[in-house]
Amino acid sequence: MTQALKTIKRNFHRLRVRDILYILIGSTLTAFATQYIFDPSGLITGGVSGLSIIIKYLSGRYFTFTVPLWMSNLILNLPIFLFAWKTDGFRSIIRTGLGWLVMTAELYFFPEYELIHDNLLLVSLYGGILFGAGTGILLLARATSGGTDMLGTSLHKYFRQYSIGTIIQVLDGSVVILGAFVFNIEHTLYALISVYIMGKITDAIISRGKKARMAMIISSCSREIAQDILTDLDRGITGLTGKGLYTGRDRTILVCICSNKDIVDMKDIVKKYDPKAFFVITNVSEAMGEGFVEHWS
Repeated sequence: MTQALKTIKRNFHRLRVRDILYILIGSTLTAFATQYIFDPSGLITGGVSGLSIIIKYLSGRYFTFTVPLWMSNLILNLPIFLFAWKTDGFRSIIRTGLGWLVMTAELYFFPEYELIHDNLLLVSLYGGILFGAGTGILLLARATSGGTDMLGTSLHKYFRQYSIGTIIQVLDGSVVILGAFVFNIEHTLYALISVYIMGKITDAIISRGKKARMAMIISSCSREIAQDILTDLDRGITGLTGKGLYTGRDRTILVCICSNKDIVDMKDIVKKYDPKAFFVITNVSEAMGEGFVEHWS
């Protein structure tokens, strides 16, 4: 027991203030979206949050008591965390555990209120934005709100023939299908819109500042072009040696990672020295290092 307490204390000390702040903000946004947007409208978007909404609705309809969201979120996540602790160890769940506890507490203390009345399109739109933003911020702290994300990661150890994403999709999809039987098909269709928005917002947050463009330039004026890019745009540039298989001549291939706004100026530089240069621009999903994301997470 003493050793276990030491492990818990050591892992808590490894949490940075920024991570704790992200976990608090992310958990608050997901709790807000669940309590004030999804639950009053009966919109089921998957996960433990969606299952908690179903349980609350069914208990209030068929029994004399209503199971609150915080209780379902606490009870349903508990076996998931114990399973993840067994399969992945304590270090892998401490951040998500903190987010889970914060979200459960907020669902308990937040008063019930319907923020958006009788407009499922607005519910799916703003609910997806808030929940997606909360999920993205949690992921920046290497945490989640628990539920199917953690369960899918743990189940992957036993079903390695399937990807983690596929397992999570099956789990979330099962909850959405269940919601279609409990509520109606219209709610389910709007829920799919919300799920799509969640994914887009989450991706936008976790890739913030990491996206860039890559320019590849092949020109007989590579030296002049490179010099102007270095001095005028203040961007690093690399020269690679290549051979044109048609001409048989050696060429210097310029490669530069830059931002979107640099591309316009770079085109002008290339056009000034060699209007017939071969100029290729591609998207870079992540750029890390000096001038971009300098502190890797």
